[in-house]
Amino acid sequence: MNGPPVRLYLVRHGKAAVSFTESQDAPLDPSGLAQAEALAARLAPHGPLPIVSSPMRRARETAAPLEQLWGRPARIEPAISEIPSPGLPLAERARWLRGILGSRWPLVAPSLVAWRITLVATLAAIAEPTVLVSHYVAINAAVGAAVGDDRVTLFAPDTCSVTVLDVEAGRLRLVERGPEAETPVL
Repeated sequence: MNGPPVRLYLVRHGKAAVSFTESQDAPLDPSGLAQAEALAARLAPHGPLPIVSSPMRRARETAAPLEQLWGRPARIEPAISEIPSPGLPLAERARWLRGILGSRWPLVAPSLVAWRITLVATLAAIAEPTVLVSHYVAINAAVGAAVGDDRVTLFAPDTCSVTVLDVEAGRLRLVERGPEAETPVL
């Protein structure tokens, strides 16, 4: 017999100080830090819950106000990190990512398919309500798995948006997509 669904709050990190093509691991800019504070206030009534963060600096900085508010450290989980770029120089990452964003999972490199499978399996194995601070493509990969859509990009989650999924019988189910970005990811 399966238990009740487990609620997951997938947060896209706050606004980074520089773009994907300017840094491998950018911090948040001042507005991103303010977004993270506002996010903690919005999520406060749901907790304290476990917090899981991508190892990327912008995700960890987004999780920090929630960690402080709830008095619990985030667990760092590489499986929910940013989509791995194949060792490209920073200047080439934008063109590569644009190609990926417009594709479907069966058509991308096997290493990226494996990344998505690991991401979805990691989320589906979570056994208690949890806040996860992650990234644009990772959130899209999770939502695609939840709704059975193999497009890499289904929507444009805004910075510090919250997308809600449930885990039911080891599968993801979309409850609510977070607000969409007003500006492009690149």
